[in-house]
Amino acid sequence: MEINYYEKSIKINEKDALIIVDMQNDFIPGGSLPVAEGDLIIEEINTTAKKFKNSGGIVVLTQDWHPKNHLSFASNHPGKSSDDEYTSDNGAIGPVLWPDHCVQNSQGAKFHKDLKVELASNIIQKGMNPNLDSYSGFQDNDKKSETGLRRYLESLTIKRIFICGLALDYCCYFTAMDGIDFGFNVYFLVRLTRGIDLPEGNIKNALENMDKKGIKIVKKADFK
Repeated sequence: MEINYYEKSIKINEKDALIIVDMQNDFIPGGSLPVAEGDLIIEEINTTAKKFKNSGGIVVLTQDWHPKNHLSFASNHPGKSSDDEYTSDNGAIGPVLWPDHCVQNSQGAKFHKDLKVELASNIIQKGMNPNLDSYSGFQDNDKKSETGLRRYLESLTIKRIFICGLALDYCCYFTAMDGIDFGFNVYFLVRLTRGIDLPEGNIKNALENMDKKGIKIVKKADFK
C-alpha cells in the first residue's frame, strides 16, 4: 500500500493542539527502552512547539508514569524477558513485554533535558494502573479509563491535533487512532517521530492503518 502523505501549508490557530508524546529519558538512546534516533527529533519538536504557541495553538505533553509493579514489565513475570510476546486476557498488556521504564519519580520518567517543557499548557500522565498499559495519551488499553486528555482538549474547543514524539508505532500511533475516534481531525507528524518496529513490520502497519483511518500523515509541514 502506498501512503498518502499530506504536505500542504498549515496555518495554526487557537483550535489546534500539538501533542508531544512521551519524550522521556527512558525512551531516548541511553535509557532503558531506547528508541533509535529519538534524541534527533527534539530540536525540531521544540521549534514546532514554539510555532504553535506563537500562533495561538496549545502544546500538551504526555508522560508514561508507571508504578514499579506494572505488568507490562518483564521483571514482573518470572521466567519472561523483555521483547517476549505476551498478551493479557483482557488485551490491556502486550503484545510484548518491556524492560522496566518510566517508573514514577525516576530519572528515566523525566522529560529529556533539552525538551522545552515550559511551552506546554498541560502534562497528561498515563500508565498508572499496574494492570493496564496506556499506549494512547487518551485512554488505557482496555478503552474503559480515560486520562483526561479528551476532556481537556474539548474544554478548549480544540478541533485539530498534531501528533509527534515517541514511539511512532506504539504511543504516537494509539494516540492518533483514539484522537480520530474521539472526533478530532488528526495530523501525524511522521518526521517528528521515531519507531521501535517491534514486532517487525509494526511501523509499516501503523502508517497504513492511520492512512486508512483518515489520519493525515504529514511528511513535511510548512506551519504558519
